Amino acid sequence: ILALHVFAIFPLPHTYASRPGKSTVAVKPGVQQIVLFTRGRWDKCTSVTVELSDENNVLILLGKLTPFNKCFSWELWEDGAWSNGATLTVQLEGVTLTISRKEYTPEVRCVGKRKRSRGEEEEEDKAKGQENICPNASEKATPHRRGRNSLRAGQTRLFPRKEEQSTTHTSQNPRTKAKQSKTPTQTAAVDSPSGRWGQTLCQIDPQTAILIGGQGARMQFCKDPIWKLCTEDLSWVPAETLAEGPTPEARIGHTATYDPESKRIFVFGGSKHKKWFNDVHILDTQSWRWTMVEAQGKVPPLAYHSCTLFRGELFVFGGVFPRPHPEPDGCSDSLYIFNPEMAIWYQPIVNGDKPAPRSGHSACVMQGKIFFFGGWDTPVCFNDMFLLDLCLMEFSAVQTNGSAPSPRSWHGCAVLSDSCFLVHGGYNGNDALSDTFIFNTDTSCWTSLTLPQLTSVPRAGHSIITMATACTKDSSDEQDEFSESSSQTMLIFGGGDNEGSFFSDLITMPVKDVCE
Repeated sequence: ILALHVFAIFPLPHTYASRPGKSTVAVKPGVQQIVLFTRGRWDKCTSVTVELSDENNVLILLGKLTPFNKCFSWELWEDGAWSNGATLTVQLEGVTLTISRKEYTPEVRCVGKRKRSRGEEEEEDKAKGQENICPNASEKATPHRRGRNSLRAGQTRLFPRKEEQSTTHTSQNPRTKAKQSKTPTQTAAVDSPSGRWGQTLCQIDPQTAILIGGQGARMQFCKDPIWKLCTEDLSWVPAETLAEGPTPEARIGHTATYDPESKRIFVFGGSKHKKWFNDVHILDTQSWRWTMVEAQGKVPPLAYHSCTLFRGELFVFGGVFPRPHPEPDGCSDSLYIFNPEMAIWYQPIVNGDKPAPRSGHSACVMQGKIFFFGGWDTPVCFNDMFLLDLCLMEFSAVQTNGSAPSPRSWHGCAVLSDSCFLVHGGYNGNDALSDTFIFNTDTSCWTSLTLPQLTSVPRAGHSIITMATACTKDSSDEQDEFSESSSQTMLIFGGGDNEGSFFSDLITMPVKDVCE
């Protein structure tokens, strides 16, 4: 028997409806926090689907409990998504479901925590400021966080201008301002992902892409972490419950790399608050099953690194790695290779001019080389370019010409053709950017583009991919076959603008229009 326990802070009603495999619980407006956890034998049950909907039956939370993830919580004061109550629905098949409920009414409305002095609040906020930190503990890895966090001397947070402005802009009515900024991004629509940054988006076939992870406003990790995008009609399908096996824990700054030969997605690294990952999760897109690799060899926990695929192996470069407190976290300049066939990590012998340590950079494989651009290592933001010759295993700096992008990190990057890749947006240490550039590997030349679809909104931490477009020609059409670029579509999703907004929009553009 699998038992599901619902723990609510502030009154939870004693009435609920149930039928075999499905139960619903009405949640009154006074509830501020709900914690769900399971006890007992899972046996043949692989997952428990949980939905939390508001009084209008609009989905607030879509989650899943598994033998590997037996608990999660939802807090009203972080999302502010309901005001008139909600309904909690739990569904599973093939087992007996027992629900127990427990109520807790704290003496203080700060959810069981004792009142703190101002000095204690400042100390706690300083500690929280260490969550999701990037290079050398001097920048925040999330584009936006409101709060009273005080900075130590010499620290610079990621997207600091928004925090500086928020004190002024919300002084007249901070409660109203905060609600405006977080409601659109944290209340997930049923048919599309919530607003986020730091997610991954990768193509698995000409009609499908998979979205994994990300983080929204107020450092909240997305409660709808996995989606499937059908490019034929640009529709989204929640995919967390579609696959069996241990789903990767929520994270940001990870990489998701698709291998077309084995038809598998490799998810590596990332971070979640103070937790860092060096695990490898594999999603088999044919069997739709997750597995976690027990790899041999050593690779440090990394976030905001790059990961590229070449001849069936994953090449991981750079990123942020944690150091023991109080030493600040640092950036890596090391190259690690993961061999999926042997399930082993190793470090190759490389020669040449290695790039400086960095994170938030981009990397793409072209013509047997990996091209690395930009990145961040506090207090420096880069716009240099290096390549790794995969035949010689030799690094070299690329001497470029033309209109080069300004220094940036957390930008979007996508391969457009055999000799061109695109760079868009990013963060320069002060602001999110909206400019676009194309680099030609044959001429080593940068070209600046004006694309109205992309320049209207600055964004960083977004995803850009190119996908094959299903093209049909009339039988009377005597034109030559379409070129590679004319049968490709570029998709841009998500990101943040350094002004408190986190996007869930999907922009599509024919690659041929970009290359013209």
